[in-house]
Amino acid sequence: VQLQAFGGGLVQAGGSLRLSCTASGRTSSSYAMGWFRQAPGKDREFVAGIIGSGGTRYADSVKGRFTITRDNAKNTVYLQMNSLKPEDTAVYYCAAEKGRIRNIRIEVREYDYWGQGTLVTVSS
Repeated sequence: VQLQAFGGGLVQAGGSLRLSCTASGRTSSSYAMGWFRQAPGKDREFVAGIIGSGGTRYADSVKGRFTITRDNAKNTVYLQMNSLKPEDTAVYYCAAEKGRIRNIRIEVREYDYWGQGTLVTVSS
């Protein structure tokens, strides 16, 4: 499975961006998909996840501002980011956990496939 993330860029605080992640290869709509981010000097952290049934989970820091969705027909997962803050600045990675996943994990080690990352910079 190959994942490719798009949509990063520079935005002012309060603005919006939408990230996309397209999967190719032997993928499945039953896989859990997640977005993680890594700021300079910090560990990679969970942002949002979605399972095949559409269930979602968010980090507390992004609840109410970010929305994760998926289009199984297009093998694509999206992250709509609104009300962006400077502290959202990071490289954002999409990830996939293979299998018939019913619970969204937040640990990096649980995910089997990773995209290359896309940089989001929020200016104050």
